[in-house]
Amino acid sequence: MSHSPLPTPHSPLLPGATIGVFGSGQLGRMLAMVAQRMGYRVHIFSPDRGSPAGQVADCEITADYTDQEAVRAFVQGVDAVTFEFENVPAHVAMIANEQGVPVRPGGRVLRTAQQRLREKTFFAEANLPTAPFAPVRSLADLENGLETIGSPAILKTAAYGYDGKGQVRIERAGDAQAAWHAIGKQDAILEDYVDFEREVSMVAARGANGAFVHYGLIENRHHNHILDVSIAPANVAKQTVAVAAQYTRMVMEKLDAVGVLCVEFFLCRDGRLLLNEMAPRPHNSGHLTIEAAVTSQFEQQLRAVCRLPLGSTELLRPAAMVNLLGDLWRDGEPDWAALAAFPTAKLHLYGKADARLGRKMGHITVTAKTADEALETALAARVALRR
Repeated sequence: MSHSPLPTPHSPLLPGATIGVFGSGQLGRMLAMVAQRMGYRVHIFSPDRGSPAGQVADCEITADYTDQEAVRAFVQGVDAVTFEFENVPAHVAMIANEQGVPVRPGGRVLRTAQQRLREKTFFAEANLPTAPFAPVRSLADLENGLETIGSPAILKTAAYGYDGKGQVRIERAGDAQAAWHAIGKQDAILEDYVDFEREVSMVAARGANGAFVHYGLIENRHHNHILDVSIAPANVAKQTVAVAAQYTRMVMEKLDAVGVLCVEFFLCRDGRLLLNEMAPRPHNSGHLTIEAAVTSQFEQQLRAVCRLPLGSTELLRPAAMVNLLGDLWRDGEPDWAALAAFPTAKLHLYGKADARLGRKMGHITVTAKTADEALETALAARVALRR
């Protein structure tokens, strides 16, 4: 079936159009499910066959991102392009632009977000508050950075880091050489250690017309550097939410980002917010919007990509989400029957066959009268899965 004729640059893409997604993990899977509910077709492009997104998409193209001919052919068969994760080579966006196919978000957004040093430099140049940092391209840079920033500090690889990968904590200056070797002696960024009160995130969306909406602040708790629990709304002052919204809007406007974007913050003990990092796509902490908000982050991404008006971000009920990692499968299949005894627990599994330790296999969301009640039930439901 051929895709619908390309619209004019300023007209909306309506149901029946085909959305092309680069990347094939759980974010693409949940986007595809929403898009199909709304009458859109979804084509997935990634190097992986039988992927979480590919299992539910209308079409799954398996090729490497460096295969420019495959990318070109894929783009020619869709009406708009978006991304399931940011670590896609920049030429993918360029090829789509050459073909006259809208790319949302654009290549500049991807390029900024996929490299930690570029990301932090962008924040600094935009006068957005971050922890002190220094670029590191050699052991001498690292030693000089530690003299300036002090210790403890965090050394992070500049590229392709997520879920705590590619980073090491440096307790004292004498540990510099060991840390430099631990990250493979590659380009990196040194950041001052922040003794924060908690970590929070803001998931927001921006339309092609500049409209901006957000879901408030979500509290995030991590375990072994991997997101473990998200709670909405975060128990913070209204002014803190307003400041976070101001910063997030500045990020999206300065990048001309169209789509969904998440900014992760450190909330300091004195009430200041520091930008930690951003993700120009739906975010793990925003999964709870599927049940808890009028419009989920995935529908919001689709609306922005298709130039539709953005949906309401009203939170219908407080909510908590807990991640399900591959560790739960260590002793066999989790006890799904036990989970069924929790009537407010909503299970999402991502279709991943290999349950590796630390791998995100799914999540559970619970909504309740209060965030504390939602969290208590979500944690109990996850415990019940363990045999």
